[in-house]
Amino acid sequence: MPHIIYADDHEDMRRMVRDVLEAFGHEVRIVADGAAALAAVAEREPDLLILDRQMPILNGIETCRAVKENPFTGHIPVLMLTALGAVERKLEGYEAGADDYLVKPFDTRELRARVDAMLRLVKRETDRNPTSGLPGGRAVEDELRRRVAEGKTFAVCYIDLDNFKPFADTFGFATADRVIRETGRALREAAAETGGGEAGDFVGHIGGDDFIVVTREERGESLAEASAARFRETIGEIIGADVVASGEFSGVDREGVARRFPLAKMTSAVLIVEPARWQSASKLGEIAAATKRAARVQGAGTIAVQRV
Repeated sequence: MPHIIYADDHEDMRRMVRDVLEAFGHEVRIVADGAAALAAVAEREPDLLILDRQMPILNGIETCRAVKENPFTGHIPVLMLTALGAVERKLEGYEAGADDYLVKPFDTRELRARVDAMLRLVKRETDRNPTSGLPGGRAVEDELRRRVAEGKTFAVCYIDLDNFKPFADTFGFATADRVIRETGRALREAAAETGGGEAGDFVGHIGGDDFIVVTREERGESLAEASAARFRETIGEIIGADVVASGEFSGVDREGVARRFPLAKMTSAVLIVEPARWQSASKLGEIAAATKRAARVQGAGTIAVQRV
């Protein structure tokens, strides 16, 4: 039975949507604001998150952004409900990461159709990312829970490709897709070359240009360094050593202005996880995202280490 979390500050709307969805066999948890929605997600990951746009404490846009920026919840599909139907308002939702939009008032048949369509997409997802071939989503969370159950301190390397959006826009979808695919291969090779096979490293693809490696405590930072070196080699093989040597490329920004962009680099947040202090994958994701932001302040390609 699909598990859905629905956040709305209007009680009558909460009950109506819950009753409609439960009538079609879904399990629905209702909450009154964005903060409560995030707490509910941390407690139990839903198959779908439905958010009202206008809510107290955290509105739907802020809540959606928090979910999507968290590497361990970003894969959760989000349906935004709103009374604001202007195109600009919808764009704000999509820019925050919303996967679909439904304007109030709506026909309950359309609500059901939108929900069913999004749940079908979730069901079609496999344990492996189709581009990189690496495990993702639930498989990542299962691995984290397994490590915590072992009771031994371990390292989580949250790996992100900085400046990848302008790179993809300039070199095209096919090249960007190849970089993602080859990055997955590079991470597997880095783990194998540094003893990952024997250590039982877990290499996963959270989505987009976000990857994760779970390894022993003492291997975290060295593995992040080896992965970054492998990534540089991969970029060189795909777009040429001369571009890598220059560290930048020519492209066009969102305003259509030609400019120079820094070449995509691999930034890593290495979290040393102590099982006794474990809270949830969602909480770990919040810390990982904050650590990565701190690393970016120091410059693209930085490796930041934090004990949690």
